Amino acid sequence: MTHHHDDESGRDGISRRHALECMIWAGTGVLWTISGGVPVSLNLLGAAQAGEAMATGFTFLQISDSHIGFDKAANPHAIDTLKEAMGKIQALPQKPAFMIHTGDITHLSKAAQFDNAAEIIGGAGFDVHYVPGEHDLIDDGNGKAYLDRYGKGTKGAGWYSFDQNGVHFVALVNVVNLKAGGLGNLGAEQLAWLADDLKAVSASTPIVVFAHIPLWAVYPEWGWGTDDAAQALGLLKRFGSVTVLNGHIHQIMQKVEGNVTFHTARSTAFPQPAPGTAASPGPMTVPAGQLRGLLGTSSVTVKQGGQDLAIIDSTLA
Repeated sequence: MTHHHDDESGRDGISRRHALECMIWAGTGVLWTISGGVPVSLNLLGAAQAGEAMATGFTFLQISDSHIGFDKAANPHAIDTLKEAMGKIQALPQKPAFMIHTGDITHLSKAAQFDNAAEIIGGAGFDVHYVPGEHDLIDDGNGKAYLDRYGKGTKGAGWYSFDQNGVHFVALVNVVNLKAGGLGNLGAEQLAWLADDLKAVSASTPIVVFAHIPLWAVYPEWGWGTDDAAQALGLLKRFGSVTVLNGHIHQIMQKVEGNVTFHTARSTAFPQPAPGTAASPGPMTVPAGQLRGLLGTSSVTVKQGGQDLAIIDSTLA
């Protein structure tokens, strides 16, 4: 399990001041490049070098867990922090090719909540690819409200794939019939579809998988994992570069296993406690001045002709 590594010592001959300058350039987030299965923080590279990494490929953005409709003490204004996140995205000097949203668009699957989210997110003018979170499937129609908006061209409960700039993207759904506090589940039908989807994809093609609940066992005691993820990951073993992007836990965690890099994103609504540090998961109330430092977005750059992916996690602070 790999978290942020912010080096202030100036090792490798790089000054602390230069490191801080690069952190500012990275939006107080961390820029990662994945090479040979090993994550390397680019905080300590010059802005020109890091910028070159972005310029050689295409960039897409991940947002997650907007929870439109949430109004409790942890953040009574979740709609406003989503607006702030989208404002920062619109102000990026390099526009992303598209965005992905890794679930919990809404808090209670209400039509007005979906409408508000669509207006705010759609206002940025980017193509957006969605997967549902468990909060998006709790309407009386067993997910009909979500599928009516985002299910066109998808299979089953909303899974699908697409290709862009030499990368194969796979959107998975692991929140159907989810038990309270239980692990996510993909199911036999979706796993069979995934096996068929990957058959024609070359092993040298970079793969990006995104789903709501993590596909690795972050903390099973809280349901932070997917019980049949091993079967999906087995289908991905032959690929040289696999990146798995998730939400659900409202905090950044990263792990590398062989050819697979797992990365979870912050929420734009509210933080959750670190695994095992509270009696249970759920909205975590922090001093108002600290909230935006715990919310944010992720930007991913794919280098053309290579398998390196760089991830920038930026806060709303």
